[in-house]
Amino acid sequence: MRLTVNSKKIVESSLKNLARACHVVSVFWVLVLAIIIFIDVSGRFLFAIPLLGASEIIKNSVVSITFLQLPLAIYRGGMIRTTLVYDRVSPDRQLYLRSLANILGFLFFLLTALSSWGPAIEAWQIGEYEGEGALRVPTYPVRFLVAATAAFTALVYGYLLYLDWTNQPGPDKRDVARA
Repeated sequence: MRLTVNSKKIVESSLKNLARACHVVSVFWVLVLAIIIFIDVSGRFLFAIPLLGASEIIKNSVVSITFLQLPLAIYRGGMIRTTLVYDRVSPDRQLYLRSLANILGFLFFLLTALSSWGPAIEAWQIGEYEGEGALRVPTYPVRFLVAATAAFTALVYGYLLYLDWTNQPGPDKRDVARA
């Protein structure tokens, strides 16, 4: 089944905009973390008083930021790959290698989403928290974020696979680079 030109534009625009939104959220999250780290280090150095809960916030944030950045990186084709073999094979074999990478990526992130959904629900139901004392950070938002972004990343891989198998051009790198 081949998408019509209009529906392809809608799907591509939706994927691109959602991937960009995830990326923008992660960028602002990194800025907030930088401020938290600055306050924590300054407090330790100048007053011998750390920012309470900073390590718990940072531990949970790193995973979230990573998963928020994945969809756009994959959509752009910005994942690390070696061109040593890829550039030396025929276009048909390049398609095979891209398809294999997209299938493996799709399966990995689909299984990640499915396997992380149950623990996310359990963390929400039991009120799971990270840290003790001054600041306790709930873990369920991060767990749901991992499940949702993993599912979205699997969708991006599936879309790229669909484009390859229907001999349609992938996302325009110049357009996506403006993100």
